[in-house]
Amino acid sequence: MHIDLPDKVKKIIKTIESGGYEAYAVGGCVRDSILGRTPDDWDITTSASPQEVKKLFCRTIDTGIRHGTVTVMMEREGFEVTTYRIDGEYEDSRHPKEVTFTSSLMEDLRRRDFTINAMAYNDRDGLVDAFGGMEDMENRMICCVGEPRERFGEDALRMMRAVRFSAQLGYVIEEKTKAAVKEMAGNLRNISAERIQSELVKLLTSPHPDYLRICYETGITRVILPEFDKCMETDQENPHHCYTVGEHILHSLNKIKADKVLRLAMLFHDIGKPETKFTDEEGVDHFHGHAQAGEEIARRVMKRLRFDNAARDKTAKLVLYHDYAVEASARSVRRAVNKIGEDIFPCLFDVKRADIEAQSGYCREEKIAALEEIRKIYEKILEDRQCVSLRTLAITGRDLIETGMEPGKEIGRTLEKLLQTVLENPEENSREKLLEYVKKMTS
Repeated sequence: MHIDLPDKVKKIIKTIESGGYEAYAVGGCVRDSILGRTPDDWDITTSASPQEVKKLFCRTIDTGIRHGTVTVMMEREGFEVTTYRIDGEYEDSRHPKEVTFTSSLMEDLRRRDFTINAMAYNDRDGLVDAFGGMEDMENRMICCVGEPRERFGEDALRMMRAVRFSAQLGYVIEEKTKAAVKEMAGNLRNISAERIQSELVKLLTSPHPDYLRICYETGITRVILPEFDKCMETDQENPHHCYTVGEHILHSLNKIKADKVLRLAMLFHDIGKPETKFTDEEGVDHFHGHAQAGEEIARRVMKRLRFDNAARDKTAKLVLYHDYAVEASARSVRRAVNKIGEDIFPCLFDVKRADIEAQSGYCREEKIAALEEIRKIYEKILEDRQCVSLRTLAITGRDLIETGMEPGKEIGRTLEKLLQTVLENPEENSREKLLEYVKKMTS
């Protein structure tokens, strides 16, 4: 097995070897190279101590020296070089109590999470695969190095990483590994919200976001996203649906492009259904107000998981308006864009289509045709540069002040009245016509 190492990585390895030490590319970069992917970064492991590494290179940064990591700068690019180590006892499902450096590559690889991440490579020795990583890749399997319970006891986040790698690669999780996740999922309570969020986003933006189902089956979501468990357990006896709420969500995730906010919007779009479910006398389920309930839940969950404000706000708005009815007329579309927002409205086409495609076949073609008709109208509005917000109104507050209007709230109220006029009649959006309106309003 030959891996074409980048020149800078080769140079670092050769420099360390010339000092009488061992050095290998290790972990995810080796895995990705074997899969024919371009690694995001290259990690190097070595028998040299951090201080010995620092002596070998002109520019280094002490990024994690207590745990054996030094960043070696090659021109303006940084490469993490970590001393072989053995992790001590883990007390909190997150951090080893102590780290012991070792001269053994095998000991270093033994502490890693999964076999596909426990391979090392350099040009001299070729691929070092002591734990069957290549075989597991051929079998398309996620398998822990050694005893799964030990690996998950060291760092509980590895349970989410197992599902995430499964979703990214389309691999199955080996049975002993999966059984250990089921047994130990509760330990995820010890993991920070930021780390949980990061793994969740990687899973959701993977080629198989519906593998979130594995998180439900193994008890992970019961800890990190109990709102989703309620959806998996909520039936939808309704002509428009053929799945539980949760299964519908999982199918919808597969129907939209791998954009972080769009995938989050699909995760949360029906999250309000369990608490708004109503069954009528004929046994048909209804979910009136689920979009409003879903918006509140999405904001609460995303705050709990420490999402940034921008992602939280955009996702929540998409959830709120995912079911918003828009008539197939230019007037209705302009008003909808104004109400929903110019940045949010175009995203709704993808969200609504994914929602429709994850429903039953009932009236599906008619729903998609209606959605496409609205899209065409919206594109014509853009093409004609019709005004849909104060931003594109032909006059500003300064124009009103120049007419003699006093600065204050009245300016805002007047601009809003003019905007309402233009939303109804886009041809009226000219400075001259709007100033004429103002004269009439103030005379």
